[in-house]
Amino acid sequence: MMNVSKWVADIPWIVLLVFTVLMALAPFGATPHLVEKWRMLFAGTLRRPLDWFDLVLHTFPIVLVIVKLIFTLRAGAPATGE
Repeated sequence: MMNVSKWVADIPWIVLLVFTVLMALAPFGATPHLVEKWRMLFAGTLRRPLDWFDLVLHTFPIVLVIVKLIFTLRAGAPATGE
């Protein structure tokens, strides 16, 4: 089984950030799905499986950036108690 922290660390920051921005803003020209689905979630109207899939799909890259940031900060932090 692959170590998650290694898998996340192997993703280049630029690729991850570009992917995150593209997924957060898609579709271009209309209300982004991310904004639309989060509004639906907070309004209690997120019911269809496709809506849940869209919410997860468009939110996942943001979660991945947060996870990578946490792993990066932990790796760069000095060991405690030394």
